[in-house]
Amino acid sequence: MDNKKYSLPSLRQDLVDNNLQIKAIIQDIHAFRGSLAELETLNEAGRARISALRKAVERLDDWSKDDGSAELSKEVDLHRDQFSKTLQAFRKANITSMLEIEKANRDELLSITGENEIRQRTAQASKHNRTGLVGQHDSVTEKMLSISRHLSETTQKSASTLETLALSSHSVEGTRDELYTTAGTISQSGKLLQKYGRRETTDKVLLFLAFVFFLACVFYIVQKRLF
Repeated sequence: MDNKKYSLPSLRQDLVDNNLQIKAIIQDIHAFRGSLAELETLNEAGRARISALRKAVERLDDWSKDDGSAELSKEVDLHRDQFSKTLQAFRKANITSMLEIEKANRDELLSITGENEIRQRTAQASKHNRTGLVGQHDSVTEKMLSISRHLSETTQKSASTLETLALSSHSVEGTRDELYTTAGTISQSGKLLQKYGRRETTDKVLLFLAFVFFLACVFYIVQKRLF
């Protein structure tokens, strides 16, 4: 990572800013009751913020690896868990909002064929001729077909959005599992290095004692021959 380009305080501020923006978008999605096209606009903004947050976590992870700080590594894990929860909240907000939109569309369709509409057509039937009734029937039928097509398009777009969110979630979970595996490997390597370090120290002590014993033997032999 280019330390000249990023600083640790700026990385942390970037994480905070992106988190706050995503939470604001999630609240907007929860309260949204407009069209599916307008909801997609919010989704695009949310996905952009999620992508920025993911990159910020990755930069902090790179900094942690370069620095070798255990506390910073724990901070990265916390941000990674928070990112996973934020992504789940984003998905749930979208699902809830899309269900509300579909419910509103269904209510509109049912209201057209409700009792009030039937009574109005019955009252008009007594006042108008056969041609007028046929024209009204065609108008109602066309409106119902239009709403039905709109519901079909809404369902297809909802399925596409859910598929995109599922793929994003799968990618994040795969990255998290890979990072956990790498962390386990690094931890095991550290333990092996510590073990080899202790063995090296033991070998040095044994060599020193052997050398001292050798000197003692030489001194003893020389002493015996001289005296």
